[in-house]
Amino acid sequence: MKLKRFLLRYYPPGIILEFEKGGELKTKSIDLLDLSPDTDAEGLIAEIRRTEPLITASRANQVKHLILRLQEKLGQQEDRRFYLFKALQAHILPLTNVAFNKSGSSFITGSYDRTCKIWDTVSGEELHTLEGHRNVVYAIAFNNPYGDKIATGSFDKTCKLWSAETGKCYHTFRGHTAEIVCLAFNPQSTMLATGSMDTTAKLWDIQTGEEVATLNGHSAEVIALSFNTSGDRLVTGSFDHTVSLWDVPSARRIHTLIGHRGEISSVQFNWNCSLIVTGSMDKTSKIWDAHSGKCVSTLAGHEDEVLDVCFDLTGQLIATASADGTARVYRAASGECTARLEGHEGEISKICFNPQGSRVLTASADKTARLWDTSSGVCLQVLEGHTDEIFSSAFNYEGDTIITGSKDNTCRIWR
Repeated sequence: MKLKRFLLRYYPPGIILEFEKGGELKTKSIDLLDLSPDTDAEGLIAEIRRTEPLITASRANQVKHLILRLQEKLGQQEDRRFYLFKALQAHILPLTNVAFNKSGSSFITGSYDRTCKIWDTVSGEELHTLEGHRNVVYAIAFNNPYGDKIATGSFDKTCKLWSAETGKCYHTFRGHTAEIVCLAFNPQSTMLATGSMDTTAKLWDIQTGEEVATLNGHSAEVIALSFNTSGDRLVTGSFDHTVSLWDVPSARRIHTLIGHRGEISSVQFNWNCSLIVTGSMDKTSKIWDAHSGKCVSTLAGHEDEVLDVCFDLTGQLIATASADGTARVYRAASGECTARLEGHEGEISKICFNPQGSRVLTASADKTARLWDTSSGVCLQVLEGHTDEIFSSAFNYEGDTIITGSKDNTCRIWR
């Protein structure tokens, strides 16, 4: 094994090693999820060297330099205010979802008008309209970190794969017998998972366009799904009140996570693949051990359905959004609620952290999105201007641009 070069990853903090093994170029990552500005760099290097043979004594200085750069980035003070950059008359019917590519240079919008559109973030110009679906385009995603492909899942029961560069359709995935409501690329961008109202999830080969497997086992609609970081596990959440954990290579169900008393609304893995968080219409969220399938904590406190849940990028914090108009932040390790985000006047349908983990963004039926301080729970900013419910919102990778998509047919770029 021969180390070729280092790559720095800011969010979540880590160092990627590019090395040669048997004539092949490979990569592995050293995750530094607990890194803070006051971490002792020397001690950390010693710890890394104990477990990573590629980091030899002669490379230690380079690694120290990278760690110091990461610490500098983590220590940067954020008091950014966001201003409306552009309001785009995006579609002729309400928007369903919005998503950025990895670099944040472009984003996509899905709509009830049966199209998905690709936009240039800097100019606000429309780059391509992806046409061909015969019903609502509901679930959309870029194949990040690559960002050269887009998947669209529709109420017409099909999913399509497109070129992000040209807008050309590569494949139409047929096989579901009801609406497709969720989808995800695996991190390696070799496979796509779709979830449908037909109670199944399916895995598709991106190269060939063929179906790889059907994941049978739920007794009601599959409404949410998520791959883990290594791509060997998939979690699905269903209206049957259960969550299933699947082994991707064999397409076998490993665990059924039982405990919620209502439909599942949202599921996600943390970065290091050890935990799964689920949100449910039973007003709770639960944290599960991904290895054993056991429930570790139940996050109670909301007075109405939990509509969305997410981890921050390091996997140490969880945010929940509820139909009760409030959001909450919890510690993943203890399940303790550290902040209540109160101020919206309608249900909150979407929630996410910025890449740094210092801010939470919420999208609400009260026609506003709000930006909150993660640690104090203070509302820092109200993003106003939409004239109807906001269904979707997202940060770019640097955390310096926000997009919001609304029932008012527009999307707004804030920066």
